[in-house]
Amino acid sequence: MDIPLTTLDWLALAVFVLCWAGYASVVDRVPAIRARSVIAAMDEHRGRWMRMLLSRENRIADISIIGNLMTSTSFLANTSIFILGGLVALLGAPEIGRRVFGAVPFAAVPENPAAWELRLFLLIFIFVRAFFELTWALRQFNYCSTCIGGLGRGPDWTPQADVAAQVANRGARHFNTGLRAYYFGLAALAWIVHPVALILSSILVLSELHRREFRSVVRDALLIRPPAETP
Repeated sequence: MDIPLTTLDWLALAVFVLCWAGYASVVDRVPAIRARSVIAAMDEHRGRWMRMLLSRENRIADISIIGNLMTSTSFLANTSIFILGGLVALLGAPEIGRRVFGAVPFAAVPENPAAWELRLFLLIFIFVRAFFELTWALRQFNYCSTCIGGLGRGPDWTPQADVAAQVANRGARHFNTGLRAYYFGLAALAWIVHPVALILSSILVLSELHRREFRSVVRDALLIRPPAETP
């Protein structure tokens, strides 16, 4: 069976996949590049946070911080379920969806039912991935709270503090992956309007992700070392 996609559609999909998969592969798997990102800077702060726990007897504030992380992660995971519900509803009512998106200026909404469904299935795949990444991050933050509860006091517990930091860092990494899926899900939404819109939105999302993770004011601030660590 022929896939009802034009050459421009294939080009747009190629740009989309290259932007998302290529960026994630380089940033997450090349140590020299990842070390310069805001993600790596936050890993350092979480490690410092867990080591500071060893000198505190009251850790209610620390558990509250983990609770806040779990709340925001849970919110996005629940939201992805709602988005998936809406996308499945669009599959069942294609005429309504095409009429809504067809009202956008310069829109080229596909009349072919299979082409329409392919666009929706791409979005469904993206937000299913986001859901799995976010729920796994949620579980890891939960594990981290248990690790914190089991920490004693004093330098002898440093290895266990490092374990808690590693669990928190892994949770943050999957949370970040889920957020990227949201960003590129918005880019994929543009494909419903026009393939050129998918190309432009993919490049825009890629540029914005790079700016936030490597050239933002927040990233520069996070690289400032505390007085005790300043050489």
